[in-house]
Amino acid sequence: MLEKSFDPARETSLYEEWENSGAFKPSNKPGAEAYTIVIPPPNVTGSLHMGHALNDTLQDILIRFERMRGKSVLWQPGTDH
Repeated sequence: MLEKSFDPARETSLYEEWENSGAFKPSNKPGAEAYTIVIPPPNVTGSLHMGHALNDTLQDILIRFERMRGKSVLWQPGTDH
């Protein structure tokens, strides 16, 4: 069960645990098909809105799905057009 209040001290130990387990280490499976999404930043001409959150959520779903299918995935923050 999650605590009702956020304890920032807990974040340090969690992050260390993830680092030590290799959670952030990319997997380079020989022969795996590549799947990449390049994330453009939001345009500066408008305000942030729910569409930005929806877009990020859909990209996250696709990246996780393709990783579960065994592809070598990269979700790369990019530059604006």
